[in-house]
Amino acid sequence: MIEIRTPRLILRRWHDDDLAPMADINADPLVMRWIGDGSVLDLDQTAEAIERCEEEWDDEGFGLFAVELLASGELAGFAGLSVPEYLPEALPDVEISWRLGRQFWGQGYASEAAQAVLEFALQDRGLDRVIAIDRIGNTASENVMHKLGMTAERETTHPVTGHALCVYGIDLTEYQA
Repeated sequence: MIEIRTPRLILRRWHDDDLAPMADINADPLVMRWIGDGSVLDLDQTAEAIERCEEEWDDEGFGLFAVELLASGELAGFAGLSVPEYLPEALPDVEISWRLGRQFWGQGYASEAAQAVLEFALQDRGLDRVIAIDRIGNTASENVMHKLGMTAERETTHPVTGHALCVYGIDLTEYQA
């Protein structure tokens, strides 16, 4: 079982008791405003998403980690790797992403989790390149990408929602642990 510890977080596979707190995060319109078409997800949709995350772990050897606060054991959200099938032009690259509950914003948790995931991708999984796909205007996520050393490579449009996106990338030769 893969588990990553940072100074304040545990990144781990999903547990059954993660469903309700993750559903609460996915039900927050402010959390979801930059994701897909901005729609919130209910409990069943969250359960399906977690199931897909676990399937990706089995299929790809990576996926989205549940992010837990080390001090309290509280689920803060997720961070991890996925295949960005929603944006075929980005394939075969692997995407790093994160989503945290609003009460966890502005404390450096997203950067801390994303840094750990990037190290996992490049060092443990042997990926030579990782991308992040951001809806233009989401400055909080852009700040995390810059902290990771990622650079904006190109702008594109989401094929379903029509939203303007920016693809950021980093490869192993640029990575500084």
